Amino acid sequence: MMPTSQASNEEVTTSKTFLTMNSQGKSYDVDEKAVLRKIDMHIIPWLALLYLLSFLDRGSIGNAKLYNLERDIGITDQQYLIALTVFFFPYALFEPASNVILRRLRPSVWLSTMMLLWGLVMTFHGVIKDYGGLITVRVLLGLTEAGLYPGIVFYITSWYKRSEMGSRIAVFFSSATVAGAFSGLLAAAISNMDGVGGKAGWQWIFILEGLATIIAAVASYWIIPDFPSSRRVTFLTEEERQFVIHRLENDMKLSAAGESFQSKYIWQSLTDWKTWVAMGMYMGFLVSLFFVNFVNLPSPKLLAGFRATEANLLSVPVYAWGCLMTCLIGFLGDKISSRRYINFALFGMGLVAYVILIASRSPALSYFAVYLAVSAIYPIIPNSVAWVASNVEGSYKRAVTLGIAIGFGNINGAVTANIYRTRDRPWYRLGHGIVLGYIAIGLICSVIYAILLKRENARRDRGERDEVIEGIDNKQAHERNGTYKSVEEAKIAKGDYWSGFRYTL
Repeated sequence: MMPTSQASNEEVTTSKTFLTMNSQGKSYDVDEKAVLRKIDMHIIPWLALLYLLSFLDRGSIGNAKLYNLERDIGITDQQYLIALTVFFFPYALFEPASNVILRRLRPSVWLSTMMLLWGLVMTFHGVIKDYGGLITVRVLLGLTEAGLYPGIVFYITSWYKRSEMGSRIAVFFSSATVAGAFSGLLAAAISNMDGVGGKAGWQWIFILEGLATIIAAVASYWIIPDFPSSRRVTFLTEEERQFVIHRLENDMKLSAAGESFQSKYIWQSLTDWKTWVAMGMYMGFLVSLFFVNFVNLPSPKLLAGFRATEANLLSVPVYAWGCLMTCLIGFLGDKISSRRYINFALFGMGLVAYVILIASRSPALSYFAVYLAVSAIYPIIPNSVAWVASNVEGSYKRAVTLGIAIGFGNINGAVTANIYRTRDRPWYRLGHGIVLGYIAIGLICSVIYAILLKRENARRDRGERDEVIEGIDNKQAHERNGTYKSVEEAKIAKGDYWSGFRYTL
């Protein structure tokens, strides 16, 4: 077999420094742990804050409903569900394009601009008067908020090795659970402003949360670093920045030094089977996630006899548990480097949770099942994201794949908005049954993904994917796999299709 898999550079590790030699003979005497700490502190906390604001904003409509949104603007329950539904179409459809724009522009510019726009839209939620106004702001919110989550995920994958992504994505994503808990507390507090300035409590929820997002967006123009390939990254020295690029390249992030846009990268993503299987995985857990955040977790408890504020407060420990589980599973995934088994276990746990929710006629048992569901839903998202991202190489291809997979999963949120009907309360068996089916699809797609990746690695081990490299005598190489002047050219041109690339399981 062609010796391309042996093309990695020499590395020497000491207790204090990480010394590596690249192909040009350049050496780096850099403290790797110190560099990682710098990256962690400059990237993850602020991104977590932005995502917290995002979840507060998109889920605030559920809290607004508890504080008489429907009554005050004169809409029916069906119209409310339509307003939830229309959010998802622009939100899902714009995600792949947003990731391409993010890669072509700068994260500090594109992510901040998106935030500024959706902060304005959130503020406008607080001045709507009727159904038409609600539909308008929901469509605009979906459009302006679309690129944040896939953009941040792609951005994180551009800074970390494949064995480091899961824990960072988990910590960043855990802010969604914090937002879920904080949303109820915040709504309970803001509702006390009912009547201030002639506005209802639900209006102040939108206005104050929108203003907070606007402030964070303005600050983000200066706080968010750009990609490591950019010389605008000032929190690292030039040697540290080059070191980061080189360590990513050694980890099969072959495009870490930068990549010019070509339309073929989009086509590579669209024709890659991994993209389509990933779409099935994402829809498996995102539908359940949207139940928790849009249908509003407190609602079943509210209908069991609790007032709005009490119901919101009861949701806090559930979200806190979800936050803890998300972080623990994220670090576990990086440590054991076997994300497939984690996915299998979490999807299985989700199936059990929703079977209980369907069968239960006890508020206490249903509340336990919600804990079980959250234990599966939240951790499986960063684990799956890291699994997919680590197996797609080429920065533009990875951006498009994440955008498509996450976008397709999100568009299924429109299903969630319509299957939890008022007439089905308090047990919502129809909705839980449909979500159960989605989780089963996610589990099946995870199994397919693992099997096909393992088979492809085996083919590469046997030399069936070896390219023809000029000057290298390799009897297993075949022209159908491409002909290249050098191994480096094959790496850049083929990305994760390169014969030396090995998929992570």
